[in-house]
Amino acid sequence: MSSQAREGACAFAWRNHLLLHSGISENDNGRSALYRYIANLRTTGEEDFALLQIVAVAYLKKLDELHDDQCARIAADQVLAECLEARNAKPER
Repeated sequence: MSSQAREGACAFAWRNHLLLHSGISENDNGRSALYRYIANLRTTGEEDFALLQIVAVAYLKKLDELHDDQCARIAADQVLAECLEARNAKPER
């Protein structure tokens, strides 16, 4: 996974998260948790910026809902798996 795609996806998701939650600090713990989660995705070899954005947003949403990093990771991993499955099911042109 390119560091540029990872950084961009995190920045996109975090900016949107801040827009939804005006009381959150720029340096909130959720931001570092998001970066750790996305950095750990490098083992999948995924470099699709759009997909990384979707997964980053899903992670933050679940972290906000569940207040538990491990549960948010599992939920975001499920979103990633569903996106990959849908992408692989599409016939190539």
